Amino acid sequence: MSVQFTVNGKAAAVDVEARMTLADCLRQHLRLTGTHLGCEHGVCGACTVIVDGAAMRSCLMLAVQAEGSEVVTVEGLSNDAELTPLQTAFRKHHALQCGFCTPGIITTAHALLSEEPYCDADRIREVLSGNLCRCTGYVSIIDAVLEAREAYQNADGGAR
Repeated sequence: MSVQFTVNGKAAAVDVEARMTLADCLRQHLRLTGTHLGCEHGVCGACTVIVDGAAMRSCLMLAVQAEGSEVVTVEGLSNDAELTPLQTAFRKHHALQCGFCTPGIITTAHALLSEEPYCDADRIREVLSGNLCRCTGYVSIIDAVLEAREAYQNADGGAR
């Protein structure tokens, strides 16, 4: 099946099997390997991407369901060589270790801060509760997201 959508601001047209997930399409056909596959059941959050402004588990979505949609992966959150304010905060607070879950967490946090730039720590915990990390404690992740809020409150979305 042919599917056309926008990914990270660029038009994409790919031929996929009807059963191919969006995660596999992004990784295999478009070589956007920042989207990680963990559980492949929508539980871990490693595969989170933004589809039409909402954080979505790309392992649960078929590629053909993205027809006409705007998809943003972790690669699409920054358009230049510098880190985004969210990425900078993650680095500053040591909010990652192995990095496997980090793209899904950053994508989820970006979607949250884009919608709710004044959210509090409890709301951040609630939203990120669907993103599992086996390496870090979540305290540094929450601290990083809290610090990044200011960039989103200044209406630039934190992206460059």
